[in-house]
Amino acid sequence: MHNREEQLRHELALNRIEGLSASLKSMLCHRLGSAVAVFNAPSSKLQRYGLSRAVMEALQSPDWQAVERDLAWSRQNDHHILGIQDPAYPALLKEIADPPFLLFVRGNTGILDCLQVSIVGTRKPTASGRQIARRLATDLAAYGLVITSGLATGIDSMSHQGALEGGGWTVAVLGNGADVIYPRSNARLVEKILERGAVITEYSPGTPPRKQNFPARNRIISGLSVGTIVVEAAIRSGSLITARTAVEQGRDVFAVPGSTLNPVAHGCHWLIKQGARLTESATDILEELSFEIRRAEPVATGQNAGEPAGAGSKAEESVLLEAMGFESMTVDELVRTSGLTAAEVSSMLLNMELSGLIESQLDGTYTRVAT
Repeated sequence: MHNREEQLRHELALNRIEGLSASLKSMLCHRLGSAVAVFNAPSSKLQRYGLSRAVMEALQSPDWQAVERDLAWSRQNDHHILGIQDPAYPALLKEIADPPFLLFVRGNTGILDCLQVSIVGTRKPTASGRQIARRLATDLAAYGLVITSGLATGIDSMSHQGALEGGGWTVAVLGNGADVIYPRSNARLVEKILERGAVITEYSPGTPPRKQNFPARNRIISGLSVGTIVVEAAIRSGSLITARTAVEQGRDVFAVPGSTLNPVAHGCHWLIKQGARLTESATDILEELSFEIRRAEPVATGQNAGEPAGAGSKAEESVLLEAMGFESMTVDELVRTSGLTAAEVSSMLLNMELSGLIESQLDGTYTRVAT
């Protein structure tokens, strides 16, 4: 019997072998008994699994210096390496066909098993696309959902920022090592995410961003989430790959419609034609996911399942309705006129919309329903 550190060293070495899929790494460990056994197995035994010559040679001479660097990385504060048998490995991610062999996590591992919704879209959104993504993330985060995305510029970044502005939690899934910030322009955003969330990847520390990594990264984004929301995406885009993997994983897909003249709306329209839920506001998502929300464990904010984080009392709702009058108002305007915080306003708006007291508009404003 090998101790856990020796097992981890061999798992890290196996994780660094290029040309082996996550599912094949897991299969080899299962069939041979452990990662240690994989490296100790004779070539004649390994050949039965159809491994390439390059993989066979790599198994004969693992990069132990790189493994030691991985271990040194894991010893830093709030740095974690999760194997698929680790209790902190997200349960929902285990259910997909090819879960990551290892997860490298910076930040709070506890939120990885909380109810997550992913928001993805183009790196070059329109102004309205940015606003919609941010607002959806803010509203859903205020309700207690963890917002998951891929840290790319555009819709991804807006989604992470919106979650943080809603007083919620967010998870960024990378297509490179956890110690590599890509794009560099999101360095400050990563710092904020680490205060209220986590950054995760299946790639070993030091791995640079490579084009071929991102489609694999997308299956993790959808795999962590009960539903994936697409806000502005071209027909041929990584966001549609994420939506496709979500369907393959049996998860819900939502798409926000846009102008027929907008090229980055065409992917969303195609998804809607294929059966994705047409989405105009957070209410559409909450209604579709009502069963998952009701059965979810309390989220990281400590709120009860199915209850908006910071949901207001009837008296506070009356204050908000009075501040709104019968004019269309943004969240920022309501914060200024009501004296409530942004998180309180966002969560109450969701609760009031579900109760039929107000309606959300496509321009990001809210309107009181005449009675």
